[in-house]
Amino acid sequence: MKALALDLRRGLAGPEMPRFLPFAAFIVLMAMQPWLSGIVAPAVDPRWLYALRAGVAGGLLICLWPRLSELAAVRLPSGRQFALAGAVGGVVLAVWLFLDSGLFLIGEAGAGFDPRHPDGSLDWALVAVRLAGATLVVPVMEELFWRSWLMRQLQEREWLILEPRRVALPAVLLSSIVFGFEHQQWAAGIVAGLAYAWLYIVSGNLWVAVFAHAVTNGGLGIVVLLTGAWHFW
Repeated sequence: MKALALDLRRGLAGPEMPRFLPFAAFIVLMAMQPWLSGIVAPAVDPRWLYALRAGVAGGLLICLWPRLSELAAVRLPSGRQFALAGAVGGVVLAVWLFLDSGLFLIGEAGAGFDPRHPDGSLDWALVAVRLAGATLVVPVMEELFWRSWLMRQLQEREWLILEPRRVALPAVLLSSIVFGFEHQQWAAGIVAGLAYAWLYIVSGNLWVAVFAHAVTNGGLGIVVLLTGAWHFW
């Protein structure tokens, strides 16, 4: 029992936990949404459960921030790096919009997140929550989990000291494939994973990948609001 407790304490204190916990909390709450919806409805609109997911993940990121050295202790990207990240994020967005049907999709496209009132007008509070979660929380937690931790962990046990430029192709491919199949649009997800991994490797700065991811997600949100293609959300 003491050995188990010691292993648990070591796991919580290890470098993996701050990169894993926000992502895991977000995914677990997403999986629990049908059950949680039954509890809160009709007193609370179940769509607000997205705010719970994003809020919990964002809160954990804030609490764990001092331990996230690849973000907290690294300079922000240069102007050139921001421009490159914006361009790559835009290309990934175009791929995401194109590879959205047929064999590029797992199952059938669902209704997605529809932030409209019953009269068809937009609920701007729901829109703001969704955009904030997609652009400010999700890119940070996913890049920490998929690129900073998992991709490097696949190559080297002492992953925290592995420089991004030394990450080899097998680790990039495997982490990107798993990342892709986390999404219903698996093919677009793989392309996105490869693109963000490439940015991290060539820049050595995780912020560059985070910014590109935010551009993709933010741009997708704008497209959704302009077209009403809620299934992308």
